[in-house]
Amino acid sequence: MWCQRLAWLLRGCHGSPGRRWPRLPQAPRPILAAPARCQTTVPASPPCAWQLHQDHLELRYGSTVMRLDFVWLRDHCRSASCYNAKTKQRSLDTASVDLAIQPQAVRVDETTLFLTWPDGHVTRYGLEWLAKNSYEGQKQQVMHPRILWNAEIYQQAQVPSIDCRRFLETHEGLKEFLQNFLWYGIAFVENVPPTKEDTEIVAKRISIIRETIYGRMWYFTSDFSRGDTAYTKLALDRHTDTTYFQEPCGIQVFHCLKHEGTGGRTLLVDGFHAAEQVRLQAPEHFELLAKVPLKHEYVENVGDCHNHMIAVGPVLNVYPWNNELYLIRYNNYDRAVINTVPHAVVHSWYHAHRALTTELRRPHNELWVKLKPGKALFVDNWRVLHGREAFTGYRQLCGCYLTRDDMLNTARLLGLQA
Repeated sequence: MWCQRLAWLLRGCHGSPGRRWPRLPQAPRPILAAPARCQTTVPASPPCAWQLHQDHLELRYGSTVMRLDFVWLRDHCRSASCYNAKTKQRSLDTASVDLAIQPQAVRVDETTLFLTWPDGHVTRYGLEWLAKNSYEGQKQQVMHPRILWNAEIYQQAQVPSIDCRRFLETHEGLKEFLQNFLWYGIAFVENVPPTKEDTEIVAKRISIIRETIYGRMWYFTSDFSRGDTAYTKLALDRHTDTTYFQEPCGIQVFHCLKHEGTGGRTLLVDGFHAAEQVRLQAPEHFELLAKVPLKHEYVENVGDCHNHMIAVGPVLNVYPWNNELYLIRYNNYDRAVINTVPHAVVHSWYHAHRALTTELRRPHNELWVKLKPGKALFVDNWRVLHGREAFTGYRQLCGCYLTRDDMLNTARLLGLQA
C-alpha cells in the first residue's frame, strides 16, 4: 500500500507539465442516475429507480446512487440460511458463490429490493439498509462524529468534569463522560482519591488497561528512570505517545498525585482541528502527510530497560473511502531517520510537516491545564496532542494506557454513536 502511494507521489513529481498528484477522496457529491432504460417503482418518498447491468445493479434511492455488485448482493443476504441473526455472523460460505452470478429476477417496491437467484433463493434488502451500507452511502457518512476545537471553542463549551462517584456508580455519569470524550478527545474526572490504586479503578471503568513496555499502571517522576525526555523536568513539546507502536495506544490517563514546586502545566492541542486547517488551506500538504510512510522509533538502554521499538505509518491516517481523519502520529522526538521517502518527495514533505507544525503551535490552539491531585485526565492519543511546561520541585504522576476498542464498545452499549 505504501509503495503504491509513493508511486503516485513520484508520478506527480516527474509527470508531464500540469499533472497533479492523485487526490484523496473529496467530500461526497450527489451522483445522478442515467435515465436510459431505468425501471421506476410507484412514486414514493424518497424516489427509487434501478437499472440492471452485466455485473451489477444500479440503484438510485433519494439522492444516493448505488452500484451494487451481484456477488456482493448474494454474499450479504440476511436470510436465515445465510446469516445468523442471533450471533450477527455470516453463515454463507462466500467462496461458494459463483463469481459470475446474476439474478433471475429483480423487483423493487417502496421499501425493499427483492432478488431471485438461479437456485431459487430469494434475497431481500431494505432500501434504507442499502443506502447506509453501500460504498456510496458510506462515503457520505462520518465514522466518528466529533467537535473540532481550539482553546476558545473548548472553554466556551464549558464542558463539565464528571464527579468520581457519579462516574463510577451511575450509567448517566459514565455516559456523559464518554460523550464528552468522543466529541472532544479529552475528558476529566474530579474527586479521584490521589492514589495509583484509585486511578486504576477509574481507568478500568471505561476500558481495559493495555500492558506495554512501561507496564500496566506507572508512576511518572523526573528521575530519568526510563530513557525518555518525559522523565525529566524539561518542557515537552506537543506530541502523541507510542508512535513507535504498530498500533499506537488509544487512550492515555494522567493523574497528578503530588507536585511541590512551580510550573508543570499540561498542554493539550486538538490535532484533528489543526489538520483540518491544513486540509482547507493547503490540501496538497494534507495529502502528503496522509500518504508518505515514515519510521517511528524508540531506543532505550537505561538500567534494566532495554527496548527498541519501530513502527511505520504516515503522520495523518485517513479512511480511504471518505478521507476522514482517524489517527495522527506526531512526535518529533521519536521520528526515526527519514529513509522511506525518495528525493523527489522529501522536500515537499518537509513543507507539509512545517504547515501542520505551524498550526499545532498557534497559541489560540493551545489549551493549558494545571493537573492537581484528584483530577484525572483522559486523552484520546489518536487525536489530541499533549505536552508540558518545565517545572521545579518534586512532581509525581500516575497513569496508564487504555485500549481504544473496549472504550468504543462501552460507548456503543450505552447507546452512543462511536
